[in-house]
Amino acid sequence: MRTLIRVIGLAGRHRGRLILAYVTSVFALGLSLFIPYLVGKAIDLLVGYEPQGAGESGIIVAHTDVAQSALIVLALLLLVASLFRGLFDFGRTYLTDSLSQKVSYDVRNMMYDKLQHLSFAFHDKEHTGNLMSKVTSDVEAIRRFVNMGMVRGVEVPFRVGAIVIYMALLNWQLTMFTLILVPFLLFQSSIVMIKLRAMWLHVQQIMGELVTVLQENLVGIHVVKAFAAEDHERRKYNRKAEELRQEYFRNERLQGTNVAWMTLYFSLTLGVVLWYGGWEIMRGNLEAGAFATFILLMNQLTFPVRMTPQIVGSFARAVSSGRRIYEVLDSESPVVERPNARVLGRAEGYVRFNDVSFSYDPRIPGLQHVETLAEPGQITAILGAPGSGKTTIVNLLPRFYDVTAGSITLDGDDIREFTLASLRHNVGIVQQDIFLFSATIKDNIAYASPDATLEDVMEAAKVAQLHEHIANLPHGYDTWVGERGVTLSGGQRQRLAIARTILLNPPVLILDDSTSSVDVETERLIHQAMTAVMKGRTTFVIAHRLSTVREADIILVLKDGEVAERGNHESLVAHGGIYREIYDLQLRPQEEVLLDAAIVGDDGGDS
Repeated sequence: MRTLIRVIGLAGRHRGRLILAYVTSVFALGLSLFIPYLVGKAIDLLVGYEPQGAGESGIIVAHTDVAQSALIVLALLLLVASLFRGLFDFGRTYLTDSLSQKVSYDVRNMMYDKLQHLSFAFHDKEHTGNLMSKVTSDVEAIRRFVNMGMVRGVEVPFRVGAIVIYMALLNWQLTMFTLILVPFLLFQSSIVMIKLRAMWLHVQQIMGELVTVLQENLVGIHVVKAFAAEDHERRKYNRKAEELRQEYFRNERLQGTNVAWMTLYFSLTLGVVLWYGGWEIMRGNLEAGAFATFILLMNQLTFPVRMTPQIVGSFARAVSSGRRIYEVLDSESPVVERPNARVLGRAEGYVRFNDVSFSYDPRIPGLQHVETLAEPGQITAILGAPGSGKTTIVNLLPRFYDVTAGSITLDGDDIREFTLASLRHNVGIVQQDIFLFSATIKDNIAYASPDATLEDVMEAAKVAQLHEHIANLPHGYDTWVGERGVTLSGGQRQRLAIARTILLNPPVLILDDSTSSVDVETERLIHQAMTAVMKGRTTFVIAHRLSTVREADIILVLKDGEVAERGNHESLVAHGGIYREIYDLQLRPQEEVLLDAAIVGDDGGDS
């Protein structure tokens, strides 16, 4: 019930439109009740009218003229009432539809804004497909509820009450026959709503799982085709789609059964009313016009009766979908700006980790007691086995996650004292998993600096050793990048991401394995260019390439989330510990390759 109240509160933001929708509904109802009254009066007039010959007295002629005039007035009134009823019905439909669209617009924006500001910890646990289902199908269920449940749900009982009172004033015995099965229908509708609420929640969950399967298949289509797993993926999707089909069928069957009971109730009631009403007319206890009015009112009663199952269904879906939506809107991000957070200007770049500990799960420590200082112009390389905490360290600096214990300071101030936006404008990061948007190359490079000129973009591309390749493309910097950058090679995507970060011009630079997808020669070119970029900046590098490691001022070797060794290349090689093992197994062969490349280059230069 609390969820339903909160959903209703969303429409309260547009209370003017909601009130007008109710007002137009009342006027439309009043006119719809006035029309049967006019028809009944016309029938009474016709039944009481006796046609006379031309030779009758003038009194009879006068009576005929009065009857004809009355019929004309009734017909005109009926026409006007029908016209205005149509106008008010249109007004109600327009207002309810526009209100539901405004509410869905608000909810979509609220969901999108919330998802933008939730930390990595939330997105790590949520499936993308499930979130997409919440933002699409669940929001649509809320829209249908506002349109159907909130307005129609109030109009229907009000309409039923007005019609029943009018019918009782005409003939209370017939009204009793009409309403004899209503308690049964109300009880059945309540049971149906309870069942539908649970069933629709299950449907929305399955829908989220189905969208997740589809999303993963489309994103990983290259892997699917590489392993010829199309049949496996099709079977997986078909199983989930079949489960969804069966759940939808169960829902529709339950609602269809409810509608069938409603229709059967009305048909039986109409038969009883026709029998008893005809008997009352023959006995002289009921006028023909009143009986016709009663039948027309019964016909109007079919509308709310038939609408009830849909309204019940909209309430059930609103509760289940509202619960799923508020699971997101009520989520608390572990990374929150302080109320008095300061805007950070351009930082100098002094970064200190003070006894930092962090864990994704309280039972499994990620980092333990990390201590290090990085100064402007200094390169800090981070090495370690997979899962040792390399990426975690650099994710803490821009506050993608918050430290569990200890603190990180920037220029002597705790990074939690700054606004997230200003902090992240000072920390540029080239992530390991490169993501490019479906836009032009220029737009992708200028993503963090939308006001950058083409010259600025070109300069950043030159530093990243990408300008020459872009210049050779048919459309140059206006070349469209396919979804996730599929039209570019891995090395090109890597260099484009580097150019994007260079354009931001941050005082603190993080390269998370940023040259992992390039060949040795390209890496050499990139690092030649990056040498100038790194000057004056505080740089953190996660890499296994020899050139990056050798250039580092400080090398941190991680093991099980702790700094096992620290120092420069020469001192760590001489120490003979973990770094020496990495050097012998991985770095020494790279050194030989680079040496061979240098010798070949020298030979080519002499020839």
